[in-house]
Amino acid sequence: MVMGPPFPGAGASAAIRPDDFLQQAVLALDGGRPMDAERIAAEVLKANPNHARALYLVGSALIMQGRAMEAVRPLEAAARGRHDAEFDTMLAIALRQVDRREDALSRLKLATKRRPPYAPAFKEFGYLLVLMERYDEAVEVLNRGIEIAPMMPQLFIQLGYAHLSRRDCANAKIAFARALEISPRSQDALFGMAKAHQEIGECGPAAEYFRRSLQINPNDQAAWLHLGHCLLELGQLDAGYNCFRTAARGDAKHYGNALTSFAAANRGRFWLKPSAAMRFLRGDNTSASAPGTDGDRRPSHV
Repeated sequence: MVMGPPFPGAGASAAIRPDDFLQQAVLALDGGRPMDAERIAAEVLKANPNHARALYLVGSALIMQGRAMEAVRPLEAAARGRHDAEFDTMLAIALRQVDRREDALSRLKLATKRRPPYAPAFKEFGYLLVLMERYDEAVEVLNRGIEIAPMMPQLFIQLGYAHLSRRDCANAKIAFARALEISPRSQDALFGMAKAHQEIGECGPAAEYFRRSLQINPNDQAAWLHLGHCLLELGQLDAGYNCFRTAARGDAKHYGNALTSFAAANRGRFWLKPSAAMRFLRGDNTSASAPGTDGDRRPSHV
């Protein structure tokens, strides 16, 4: 763990202000070191338990560590009595993660009314509305956010997924295309564009976008599975099978997901014997595990 300098207590230089010290916590968060950020901000709170920025940074660090339940209290204290959209948004994220969606919704309604406007509040608001299957409202909120921050790719990405959720693939492609104009290497935008093509049977373009997505993150199991489905639909059977094999690598959960997805494919298979499925997904080329042969396997057409 990277350790920062001690908090300026009684024996430290009075010239160092708490806000200067908290800048180290911000840098730690930006650098992906939430434990350091939590420690630094907690030191400030020892001297001033009501320091709003320190409370906010502690809560943010806890969320980054997957400890949303613990984050709610400091974030509530940070937001209390303030009119700060950034604080409201982070509190809403914690509330959403602990399944207090209505409370999160109320907080985001406030956040998106604050001045000056805070674009991430609109993104989170749209995301929450999609989770709640309120897709039309999500589209409206995200378009409001885009008016405020037209160069923020995350808003277009979230808008694309909102359109996908209501099966409006044409507008989804427009949103993802705009996101890719701003951020050409956005994996979320590439994956979303691929899904928008795949949903309407455009497997060729979809496969290309899945490949581009995998160039950025070769360990994305979902992208490998979707690419496998596209390639099977295009008749590229061996390449498709290899995608499912790649997706099956790793732990048992990966193997189970790959097997289920492969069995559901239009040109997939399922097996009566688990051992035969395992041989196939591990790349055993014996006749007992090759698709299309007789044995303990039968075709599945879904």
